[in-house]
Amino acid sequence: MTQGTQRLTHFDAAGQAAMVDVSGKAETVREATARARIVMQPATLALIRAGDAKKGDVLGVARLAGIMAAKRTADLIPLCHPLPISSVRVDLTPVGEDAVEIEATVRTTGRTGVEMEALTAASVAALTVYDMVKAVDRGMRIEALRVVAKSGGKSGDFTQE
Repeated sequence: MTQGTQRLTHFDAAGQAAMVDVSGKAETVREATARARIVMQPATLALIRAGDAKKGDVLGVARLAGIMAAKRTADLIPLCHPLPISSVRVDLTPVGEDAVEIEATVRTTGRTGVEMEALTAASVAALTVYDMVKAVDRGMRIEALRVVAKSGGKSGDFTQE
């Protein structure tokens, strides 16, 4: 299966799902950063900023959830390789009066990248924010989940906003 001139790597010659064999690739330092945003009512963000949510420290718990999620990515995404993660950083920053920006950066030394781990960390952190304050704001939206940077490996560096 191909897309343009590039071959999709998670399919075999018969078009069936397959885990990519990375045994022939060099081990290099690899890092990826993903971002997401959760938009909410201004009163909900005020509650989070004040530390008055009934379930506790929303941003602290979401940070920990994102870190834990990055470590479990291979259990969640069927064709991801389990990786020895060197570090995970998850930052949650209230912005304006109605949103929290989430940035997750994951690093490893290995044969495959950590984009999926960074995306998983950012998305689970956002889901955790939602879970912790959904009692006061069920209309929250998780938006703009994307990889914004990647380095290491044969394909080289990638950045976008």
